[in-house]
Amino acid sequence: MKSWLRIATVLACGFCVTATGADGTGRALTPTDLNLLARVSDPQVSPDGRYVVYVQRETDLEGNRGRSDLWLLDLSNESARPRRLTQHSANDTHPRWGGDSISLYFLSARTGTQQVWRLPLTGGEAVQITDYVLDVSTFRFSRSGGRLALTMEVFPDCVDLKCTREKLDAKSKTSGRIYDNLFVRHWDTWSIGTRSNLFVAPVNFDGRAGTPVNVSRTLKADVPSKPAGGDEEFVFSPDGSNVVFSARVAGREEAWSTNFDLYEVPSDGTAAPKNLTAGNPAWDTQPVYLRNGDLAWLAMSRPGFEADKFRIRLMHDGVVRDVAAQWDRSVQHLAVARDGQTLLATASDLGQTPLFAVNVASGAVSRLSGPGYIGDFSPALRGTVVQWHDLASPPDLYLLTAKGERRRLTTANAELLAARSLGEFEQFSFAGWNDEKVYGYLVNPPGFARDRKYPIAFIVHGGPQVSFANHWNWRWNAQVFAARGYATVFIDFHGSPGYGQAFTDSISQHWGDRPFEDLKKGLAAALQKFPWLDGKQACSLGASYGGYMQNWIAGNWPDGFRCIVNHDGIFDTRSMAYSTEELWFTEWENGGPHYDTPEIHERFNPVNHVKQWRTPMLVIHGEQDFRVPDTQGIATFTALQRRGIESKLLFFPDENHWVLKPNNSIQWYGTVLDWLDAHTRP
Repeated sequence: MKSWLRIATVLACGFCVTATGADGTGRALTPTDLNLLARVSDPQVSPDGRYVVYVQRETDLEGNRGRSDLWLLDLSNESARPRRLTQHSANDTHPRWGGDSISLYFLSARTGTQQVWRLPLTGGEAVQITDYVLDVSTFRFSRSGGRLALTMEVFPDCVDLKCTREKLDAKSKTSGRIYDNLFVRHWDTWSIGTRSNLFVAPVNFDGRAGTPVNVSRTLKADVPSKPAGGDEEFVFSPDGSNVVFSARVAGREEAWSTNFDLYEVPSDGTAAPKNLTAGNPAWDTQPVYLRNGDLAWLAMSRPGFEADKFRIRLMHDGVVRDVAAQWDRSVQHLAVARDGQTLLATASDLGQTPLFAVNVASGAVSRLSGPGYIGDFSPALRGTVVQWHDLASPPDLYLLTAKGERRRLTTANAELLAARSLGEFEQFSFAGWNDEKVYGYLVNPPGFARDRKYPIAFIVHGGPQVSFANHWNWRWNAQVFAARGYATVFIDFHGSPGYGQAFTDSISQHWGDRPFEDLKKGLAAALQKFPWLDGKQACSLGASYGGYMQNWIAGNWPDGFRCIVNHDGIFDTRSMAYSTEELWFTEWENGGPHYDTPEIHERFNPVNHVKQWRTPMLVIHGEQDFRVPDTQGIATFTALQRRGIESKLLFFPDENHWVLKPNNSIQWYGTVLDWLDAHTRP
């Protein structure tokens, strides 16, 4: 193993990792370095198990965008190196295999609209197999390869694709839009009346797709779900005669409903979709078929709660039962192993995100991987190809064996990382709210010395039912803060997943007390455990719920930090309740709509504590953020300015809830780090 690779060891102090450059003295990672790192994702193992194809995204700083190509690796040859399959100015993404291991299919906008293309591994140029007037957003093949399921955005009242195209291209002298129900806007997009619909097309003798049939049109729902659903939300039956998909049919209640159901429909569209999960009023999704024809999927049980536990359900001969019912973890991604009868699943677990095997018959759950984060994965003949990363390693592909061993398959960033030093990290724990065990992480500056003092970047995660945990984060990268000389601390406070559903549930209706207590106790525990931390030179940072917490800290812990960074944070829970788009979130977290439970919404409302604010604050917001509308950030900055508190506003007119454009990301990190420097380095 090359010396620049991370070395992980379980020590008495907890989980500690050291990561350095080739000679241990490489220069520190910069925001530009972070954005130039290649991003490896979406591994897909061929049906015969010989190959894995994946997406590798490179950064074009001049064009201020990411560029994605397809790469291929021969798994049968341990000395084989990845080779690039595509290199086009258009992005090539979403690689999928057909019914054989010879033809590879992918999405590309090479001809102006995004279509499905086929690339034969035997040689030759890519061939376009769909030629529709609308963009194809995602697709998958039936097991035999004879049918293609795909999704496109259409107007519900249009009978064909041409009608939608003509409506989109039509010119109007007026710009007003009329709405009679929510969503008016969602995530970062205003509604224009289109829906993502599921189509099935035959694959003709020449390999090209025929006329698509809209099999979800009658439901008036988006398939896949918006804003981030993909082909994991629909699947062909083993014989290809039917398609099962997840959809929310909620009418005018869509903006406050989480009632997604599984529907089954003939692939030729000759019958209406049949609801398979009508008895469950909560979320059903990610259907997969076992080899014997049984259908498995993920299901929540509480309507209106997006962070409920995703448990595994199985339908055999029409009878539904829970699988591994006692397993107190929420599954993130579900798949079927190569044996056709074992389920594979990822789930947060005590600050890690491992891969698990689930025995369908007994319900036994076996952990297949160690510390770190398993993202995308694809079953192989002898193990599973996984995308793995941790706090000191950006994502790469590995072959995970049945014994839990990892054989590295890609080294996408070897050259850059060989010349950089990364910081050590360590997991720690302490007694938090209610004296319950809470976990946190510390990432030290590269080459830190125990006899020195280091300023602290105290990062609060968003969600709130998510976790920073042990993974490589592109938007809040702890190594970039550590490279600037900051000891970076973050806490998986009450509400975080991976510690049991009761721990996750505990934050609802308690935004300002239980997690707040964990954060205060967590910082105190870190200061006691790690004497090189300088508690007098600390800044607190966070986004979304983490940004909300910065506003709460400003009014309820005003002397705790030298400075604050608030990205897309909630300033006023009342206006948030009436201006965000996914209403189920604010309503569950506060016991109902604001007009029914105003006392809960107002109990932890930061706006009520502005009089106590005095900590310098950097406010950041994106104009295209419809989850936490930009008026929340502007109101925060207005309050700071009116109170005469040192403050700055960094506003991105072209970003949503996240900062995604490479040069904007570099500006974001530069502005944030300069703000920290100005207040922690006298």
